[in-house]
Amino acid sequence: MAVRKAVSAAFLSHLFGSLEIKQYLCGQFVKDRLMTEENTIEIEILGDENGLLAAEGPVRDIFSLLEDLRIERGANFIKTLKEIAKHPSFFPVKGEANTYSTGGEGGDDFDNLLNAARKAVEHGYRVFILPNPKEFRTADFIFERRGIYKLFDLKTISGKSIVETRLMESIGQTNRVLLNMTVDYNPALLARNIKRYFERSNEAMEVLIFKGKKIVSVDRDLTLSSDYYSIFMKRYVK
Repeated sequence: MAVRKAVSAAFLSHLFGSLEIKQYLCGQFVKDRLMTEENTIEIEILGDENGLLAAEGPVRDIFSLLEDLRIERGANFIKTLKEIAKHPSFFPVKGEANTYSTGGEGGDDFDNLLNAARKAVEHGYRVFILPNPKEFRTADFIFERRGIYKLFDLKTISGKSIVETRLMESIGQTNRVLLNMTVDYNPALLARNIKRYFERSNEAMEVLIFKGKKIVSVDRDLTLSSDYYSIFMKRYVK
């Protein structure tokens, strides 16, 4: 029996990366004809009415995937990160561009997450706001740009002299931290705080800073440079 399914174009594009859908549904190939109207794509498929769109096999629970990230490294880590970003539990956040969530819009910290997500989108990222498991700590975002996926823990900086403490909170949770600066912060102190963070965490890879419309990335190699402080000040202040 032929069955018609209507799915969001935004959902398909972030789930599969393009509209060239090559997935299976109930063991049958999706027909090669896509009809687009007002951001909705109708796909005529062959299969059971109860069939579910699957990505080459059963979809794992998103929380088990997030738990795997805690122990995975290298290529396996990136593979799982991509699998999470393509998980069908994500849907576009209403009124926001290139931002996806699994729910939790009423959470205490959601406004901070959304504010940071908007800035990331302005800089060309697709943003996936991660759910918060009760059983273990996880990061807040997956950022994707040009096919590169990164996991970030958000720290919204709204007070002075607190960056070092907030950075240390992320150790063991993720190796990339996003600082969304909402106050004027002493640049020299900020540079020292970030350097200490890299000194204390062997696995730390990047601190990404949002300051107004400016974005500054600091990696470990930069903090080891003899010109670190001067380079940081030029990027952050000017």
